[in-house]
Amino acid sequence: MSDKKDKSISGKAFDMSLFMRVMKYVNPYKTLFVFTGFLVLLSAGISPLRPWLIQYTLDNSIIIPNMELLQMLTMIIVGLLVLEGLVQFLQTYLANWLGQSVIRDLRVDVYRKISHFKLKYFDQTPIGTLVTRAVSDIETIADIFSEGVLTILGELIKLVVVIAFMFYLDWRLTIMCLIPIPILLWATNVFKDYIKLAFQDVRNEVAKLNAFVQEHITGMFIVQIFNREKQEMNKFQTINARHRDAHLRTVFANSVFFPVVEVLSALSIALLIWWGSNEVLKGTVTYGNLVAFILYIYMLFRPIRQLADRFNTLQMGMVASERVFKILDTEAQIEGSGKNITPEISGDISFKDVHFAYNNEDWVLKGISFDVKKGQKIAIVGATGAGKSSIINLLSRSYEYNEGSISIDGTELRDFDPNYLSRQVGVVLQDVFLFSDSIYNNITLNNPKISLEEVRTAAIKVGAHRFIDKLPEGYDFNVKERGGMLSVGQRQLLAFIRAYIYNPSILVLDEATSSVDTETEQMINEAIEFITKDRTSIIIAHRLATVQYADLIIVMDQGKIVEKGSHQELLRKDGEYKKLYDLQFV
Repeated sequence: MSDKKDKSISGKAFDMSLFMRVMKYVNPYKTLFVFTGFLVLLSAGISPLRPWLIQYTLDNSIIIPNMELLQMLTMIIVGLLVLEGLVQFLQTYLANWLGQSVIRDLRVDVYRKISHFKLKYFDQTPIGTLVTRAVSDIETIADIFSEGVLTILGELIKLVVVIAFMFYLDWRLTIMCLIPIPILLWATNVFKDYIKLAFQDVRNEVAKLNAFVQEHITGMFIVQIFNREKQEMNKFQTINARHRDAHLRTVFANSVFFPVVEVLSALSIALLIWWGSNEVLKGTVTYGNLVAFILYIYMLFRPIRQLADRFNTLQMGMVASERVFKILDTEAQIEGSGKNITPEISGDISFKDVHFAYNNEDWVLKGISFDVKKGQKIAIVGATGAGKSSIINLLSRSYEYNEGSISIDGTELRDFDPNYLSRQVGVVLQDVFLFSDSIYNNITLNNPKISLEEVRTAAIKVGAHRFIDKLPEGYDFNVKERGGMLSVGQRQLLAFIRAYIYNPSILVLDEATSSVDTETEQMINEAIEFITKDRTSIIIAHRLATVQYADLIIVMDQGKIVEKGSHQELLRKDGEYKKLYDLQFV
């Protein structure tokens, strides 16, 4: 992530439009939300009753002995404590249940949105940022319900009720107790502003630390090969120190603020006892009132102290909401009109004067035109950066082409529903991605409609069954993260099975043999021959041995097609293809 703070942060402690948008996710749980709000109000009303009952008990059944009344009032106080505990339990549990239910639904929407973004979005957005949005930011939104709005509402109501009870019992004692409150409110406001900045620094530093650790653990092989452990450790220590310092700033704020609250609370009690004791001796104030006011002071100062934390929690929830909704509002999807009515694609492909650029008009493809007939196998060759893989990206609609026309079976590519198209165009990439799961699940991608027997049959035909059968647990063998337990060639063969089992009408193979040894290359070539039989196929390759028997070979250079023809025709032309051939075989 960037060192700069997220520009999407509005800085508002409470943004009503954002809050209302979050509240839309509460609609399915509206009854629960209302009931939780009722419990908050009930809790705020019950708590201030205890000091009043204690005052009444002290003055009417202890100072003036009355055992029967004392027993009855004691039972009432105990019952009130039990009721208060039950209400607080239900309030806390239901508020957190509501928050978790809301973020579950919100996370589903965010993941669904991310899963439909086109690849250009991922090129421009760090993966760590998306992970943060989908996990920790959404968790922060849950705090809006568990520790935010409802809790703040309850604390404010409790303050009002407490002060009302205090004025009801004795307005003179109340004014005396409230003398330190303006200082407390000023200190709370200063603390709130400081801790807000400190928390934002913590979140920024956590994001940087997570990004660094994730990236360097993934790339640890490179770090070790080039003996850069010490240098990268120094970078880590610097980032980790900034993370520590950010946390220490929050610790400092709490270390200053909470003693201030305790001192002001003690000051309020001191003023109460100093003035109230004289009034007790004069007989104008009862002992019960004095005790009740001491309890009310604790009830008064505790919510005010916590309100600063609650408002920061609320603001962090608003900040997280803004970030998450920014993802949901992003339009980075490949759209399709869905006009196609063909039940199954036959496989005719046509590129007509196609231009494409990843950024602005920095053209990667410049006027590409070619036709592929059903069942044909064509190969695209050329130097690195010639634009070969970009053709695959356009055909699979991972990116949107800028100019020209691409059609399948005479239907413009943009007229296909993207989901339908993805089922008809199978792609096997050079860098095969496998999940930390079993071989069976990696092939089927957890599709329950594909049986183990179908996978085994496909593996036998592709030539991968022998090595799978020798693995511990066979098809249930866990390949670990990114398939780290398998060789490059084995991962490639699994990708072929995956493509074959889904039976696409068009198959695209991208550099399928570029990173394997000669023996494995022979196995892969046999697999390619099998899975491309009677299927429209486009093969991208550096090694020309893979493409010599293609029906049509297209030679690309700097985003343009410079030659077309069969293997023998291109050799006779003595052009770019002949140069590539001589470099590999002569």
